[in-house]
Amino acid sequence: MRSVIGDLLPLAIGVALSPVPIIAAILMIMSKNAGGAAKGFAVGWVAGILIVTTVVTLLAGSLSDSGDEDPTASSTSWVKIVLGLALLALAGRQWRARSDTSAQGWMQAIDTLTVVKATGLGALLSGVNPKNLLLCASAGVVIGAGGLGTGGSVTAILVFTLLASTTVLAVVIGYLVAADRLRPVLTSLRDWLQANTHAVMAIVLVVMGSVVVGRGIGGL
Repeated sequence: MRSVIGDLLPLAIGVALSPVPIIAAILMIMSKNAGGAAKGFAVGWVAGILIVTTVVTLLAGSLSDSGDEDPTASSTSWVKIVLGLALLALAGRQWRARSDTSAQGWMQAIDTLTVVKATGLGALLSGVNPKNLLLCASAGVVIGAGGLGTGGSVTAILVFTLLASTTVLAVVIGYLVAADRLRPVLTSLRDWLQANTHAVMAIVLVVMGSVVVGRGIGGL
């Protein structure tokens, strides 16, 4: 279990440091429907991570249960390498787009989001967004191939989901508890992240991709 959690930690940090959902969460808590939209977004964010990680864990577990031990370990390592290379490729794409601000236009519509739409956006950004999808898939492979059993796998999924959700949950819960004190800090954070979104994502993806590739090579 400890080795699996150790492998999951950098992946969870990679999801947690996603700048776009942090910006979205800040914009929502400052919108007209602040309380409802922000809570819905947090629920959707957690649900997206949980669902994707669980599905990939089940698939990876099925792969581990079929065939001989050595071929299975080798195939799992190759899956990790492929996922890591995909993360590195996505990092290059993000770095090339670091001066492009056109993709941030959707943020202007956040002020009018309902709770349902905010929940859907949270799930979309966490479970369908290519970066987080690859990171959650990598986590699912680690858990599914870890031989933890049902109870251990459930625990690992929950730990990963909680760690990966810390930043969004911290922003939403913190603002609901101490709105007046956090507003200036969150405003400054939002402005900085909006100006450096692609660069931050590129750096995070390079680190995470390198980690995943390294784990895969180590397992061959």
